[in-house]
Amino acid sequence: MQAWQVHENGEPGEVMRLEEVARPTPGDGQVLLKVRAANINFPDALMARGHYQVRPPLPFTPGVEICGETEDGRRVIANPALPYGGFAEYAVADSAALLPAPDALDDAEAAALHIGYQTGWFALHRRARLEAGETLLVHAAAGGVGSAAVQLGKAAGATVIGVVGGADKAVVARELGCDVVIDRRSEDVIAAVKEATGGRGADVIYDPVGGDAYTQSTKVVAFEGRIVVVGFASGTIPSPSLNHALVKNYAILGLHWGLYNTKNPKLVQHCHEQLTELAARSAIKPLVSERVPLGGAAAAVQRVADGVTTGRVAVVPGLAEGGAA
Repeated sequence: MQAWQVHENGEPGEVMRLEEVARPTPGDGQVLLKVRAANINFPDALMARGHYQVRPPLPFTPGVEICGETEDGRRVIANPALPYGGFAEYAVADSAALLPAPDALDDAEAAALHIGYQTGWFALHRRARLEAGETLLVHAAAGGVGSAAVQLGKAAGATVIGVVGGADKAVVARELGCDVVIDRRSEDVIAAVKEATGGRGADVIYDPVGGDAYTQSTKVVAFEGRIVVVGFASGTIPSPSLNHALVKNYAILGLHWGLYNTKNPKLVQHCHEQLTELAARSAIKPLVSERVPLGGAAAAVQRVADGVTTGRVAVVPGLAEGGAA
């Protein structure tokens, strides 16, 4: 089969190589899946660079989120068991962790439903306890993780403020349903949030960026607000001043979704049921901005790493070369 392999760490566009390799053999408790679509996540780029907390042995195939087909024809969502990742024609996954792909979504959309939407659901509902009528601020609102949080926030009845970087991403954020869109490249984020909230600030802040975004969050979080930290796409990990959290009376919450797979897997299943129901009534729909054939995976991962994409980019092995959409 064809699969992308990383033999040495570096930039995805330089170290990912498409090769002919043996089809993986499932281990105990695993299943072989034909890859129908693989969603690109920022951790794929970090793993290629050797900067992710999980460092699979070299060589490995990136791709941590797929919609696949079982040997008996079931369409499922899975996190492939590395080193046999999803940017390939076949992958292996733990059979106990397979989730049914929602009928309401096509393969690329289903592949994009899992990590980003589960992260958003756990962050907003399990950790921050977002309530209808509250104000939610989402950093990187036009990105893969941010766009999921925007849709989930709107589905929960929140007023959503989206922060983006650039006019093109501002258009996407508005189309996603943001009530207020702030372009950090041309606007003062702090002043704009305070104006939009009448000086009160945001009740819940969803931060997959870190760095300056986190600093801005601390200045616009409302009384009894909650800042949920889900990642550091900026590359800078903040060092919070806890005296500031004390004086302003807000909470700083961490969300590592992957832990639920081992600590409380029943909650992952429950979350998927909630997401499937939301998708069935069109309350959420993953924004797949681009579908590329298997041969375009390395360049697409590099674009995601460079922060120039919106929504999700999906690798579709069955798509003909030159068939990007």
